[in-house]
Amino acid sequence: MAQDADISIRSALINREQLIEKINKGEYLVIAADESVLTDLPSGNWIAGTIPYFMTTEGGTVDREKIFVNTIEGVQPSNAPRITLYDGNSISRIAQEAPEHGFTIVILPAMSEVHSSYAQNAPDYANMYFSPIVGWISGVHLEDIGSRTAKVGFGPARGMLFDQQAVAMHIPLPSNQLANINIVNLFTQGDGPEIKFKNTGFSVSDCTINGEEANLADYIKYSKIDTRLPLVANYSGVMINVSIQQVDESNNKVDLYAPVFADISYRFAKPVDNYIESFNKELSASASEGISFSCNCILNYLYSELEGKKTRDLTGPITFGEVAYQLLNQTLVYLSISGGSR
Repeated sequence: MAQDADISIRSALINREQLIEKINKGEYLVIAADESVLTDLPSGNWIAGTIPYFMTTEGGTVDREKIFVNTIEGVQPSNAPRITLYDGNSISRIAQEAPEHGFTIVILPAMSEVHSSYAQNAPDYANMYFSPIVGWISGVHLEDIGSRTAKVGFGPARGMLFDQQAVAMHIPLPSNQLANINIVNLFTQGDGPEIKFKNTGFSVSDCTINGEEANLADYIKYSKIDTRLPLVANYSGVMINVSIQQVDESNNKVDLYAPVFADISYRFAKPVDNYIESFNKELSASASEGISFSCNCILNYLYSELEGKKTRDLTGPITFGEVAYQLLNQTLVYLSISGGSR
């Protein structure tokens, strides 16, 4: 019995004509690009998300014309990836529908119902953490916030872009290969007070600060908190960030890029002095070997001024959120595939 071919992922920054050629060849593709170049693509074996920000081999860049594509190589017809469209209800099945041995890449549009549902409920989905789930939150050019919505593309239906659904590619691996997800998070809890919330959500007002009733917007204002720093929760040594979108002083509330969870202890993060230097310390020299897929947060790109700067040899979309099983903010997430033919 012939052994299945090894699966690998090759990434490249290409133009629309090159992308259409790859689609027409039947290649399995995960695509990131501005909506203008994703419109009316041929049907095929692809999923996509809108975003014009990328980390390339030359460094961070914004480009409305180019397309960042991950090509799944080594696919056999007998064990091909499966492409699925999910809504706010069906997204709860994503882990159950993941390959028994393999991984899933998911893209969800920012600020959609499915984004909200996944963000708040993913840790409790059936079979979550049994098979690696990695991915990102699609977005728009920052100049287009308020005038355009983030979208995903579903390749099997020609030209179909959705702003309220998620797309996923479930990718089986041969038995001799293994996928692993890693998170690079430069933030840890600072020395400030403990902050807790009564309700789970993307928008918060009332909270407790060191056990005393308070309002988060007031606390940020009067304590002069740097809102480039996320709230951080410590989950048994794993730091999970919740990034500040805006402080709405007129309504005395704070809008977030990810939900806070009720009764979890948060603190604002310690400042990071030098992002690139800190990143290189976090990512060991050997860690980049075998990396197949990665994405980095738009807030890291902005606050750390990553335009033109490299994050080692990791390339991928700069996103409105990252997925490493659950939704993350202000992190870099990467997936590595180990094993394979000698």
